Amino acid sequence: MLIRVVLTLTALYVLAAAAWIVNSGRIPANQETELLNVSYDPTRELWRDLNQRFISRYWADHGISITINQSHGSSTSQANAVINGLAADVVTLALRSDTDAICKAGLIANGWDNRLPNHSLPYYSTLVFVVRRGNPRNIHDWPDLIKPGVAIITPDPKLSGNGKLSFLAAWGAVRKGAIPQRGTSEDDARAFVTELYRHVPVLKSGARQATMTFGQENLGDVHLTWENEAHLEVAEAHGAMELIYPSMSIRAEPYVAWVDTNVQRHGTRATAEAYLRFLYTEEAQKIIAKHSYRPINEAVLLEHLDHLPRIDLFEVTAAAPGWDGAQEKFFAKGAIFDQIQNEISRH
Repeated sequence: MLIRVVLTLTALYVLAAAAWIVNSGRIPANQETELLNVSYDPTRELWRDLNQRFISRYWADHGISITINQSHGSSTSQANAVINGLAADVVTLALRSDTDAICKAGLIANGWDNRLPNHSLPYYSTLVFVVRRGNPRNIHDWPDLIKPGVAIITPDPKLSGNGKLSFLAAWGAVRKGAIPQRGTSEDDARAFVTELYRHVPVLKSGARQATMTFGQENLGDVHLTWENEAHLEVAEAHGAMELIYPSMSIRAEPYVAWVDTNVQRHGTRATAEAYLRFLYTEEAQKIIAKHSYRPINEAVLLEHLDHLPRIDLFEVTAAAPGWDGAQEKFFAKGAIFDQIQNEISRH
């Protein structure tokens, strides 16, 4: 598999930064265009299907053969890899803050979120719970996560989009009144989230690793995860797990962008833009819904309410002024998450 990487990276770094890179399909013709899509952890199945369809469509429309390579890993680590030289043509990361970090590094143009429809957001998602068969711990909503003896699996919020969203969903749930017996103040939110992390036995670096910990290692009573990952996890468990929707959760928004510096160097700007615009077509929106992401096409979403039910979703602003504020307030070095971890380690 051919992946463009700047020559200054060491071989060891390349292997680490481009973890889980796979080829998503090619047409047997003279290769003319190659793209690298750097994405977050649990999107492998989604992009496999989207890529195959786009490749076929682009060939039919333009007579140009495309190879699309994928890189998957924890979202913040993936953003850092691109900043440090992983030559992504497009990024489809879990969090706006991760794409903004690449922009601030000078690789993506300012105003990137206004270049595509719906502010460069072709789909959205949320965080839900997965429990063992029969729900033996009787977990139905946020207060149940901190019952005595409950073990929670969720990724590290310093590295993972899933981890950050789990943290912010718990914090926001308190602030939005999902746990009225605990109050709704900032202090109440901090106390609840601190208690929640006392119930987390291990913090994995990414969403898929957390899924394997819960499913294959059989560790934990409840898994806080992406809605799409929960559906896949439950389906592959063949009745051994159940999906639980809490009363409310956070609106997760995985923005997409082409990486200006790299597409200019590779000569792939037109193809990269066409690739991302394809996501807004009805055909792609149906593939997105099939994989349990929430399409922005309301008509397509209405066709899939059986597995994408209505749920009360709140914005990141329930916890912080915005994504930059959330990063600084909660996940920067020495910020609230580090303080919580230090407090837990002392007791």
